[in-house]
Amino acid sequence: MKIKWSFVVVALLALSLFVAAGCAKKTTTTPTDDTVQVQDDTRMDTQDSTMEDKDLAAEQAARAKTEAMVELTSVTINFAFNSYELNDSARSILALKANILRNYADVDIVIEGHCDERGTEEYNLALGERRARATYEHLVILGVDPQRMKIVSFGEEQPLDPASNETAWAKNRRAEFVVK
Repeated sequence: MKIKWSFVVVALLALSLFVAAGCAKKTTTTPTDDTVQVQDDTRMDTQDSTMEDKDLAAEQAARAKTEAMVELTSVTINFAFNSYELNDSARSILALKANILRNYADVDIVIEGHCDERGTEEYNLALGERRARATYEHLVILGVDPQRMKIVSFGEEQPLDPASNETAWAKNRRAEFVVK
């Protein structure tokens, strides 16, 4: 039994020597010429965040302007037969257009006057001009700078609907807006 205990003691001593040898302190050398520099990146993150916010705001502003220009050019003003008077519907549409033009001072427009095919070519050109002029003058009254607007008459030259019936003629008696 003594032999077993001595064998256990020897085994434990050997094991402890192996563990001690494995945990020996290792020495490392570092070059003395190298210096460690620490850079604070928090400022760059703030700048990046600010740039992203500015980019996002610019993108939203561009999208809003594009939508406003679509609204400005897509809705036309319609007129009664042989008339250039603005009805209540036309005035409310022009109020919305004036608001858009006031919000985007860098946008210039051309107001196009159109007529249906009835009447002489000369008469329809003159009537188209009166329709464009009435629209122009109402926008000026609503606060739009007159220097930003031009008028042109196409008379009966550019119909929306080429049919010869009352529905087509009603569509063709209009004032349209084109962004320059």
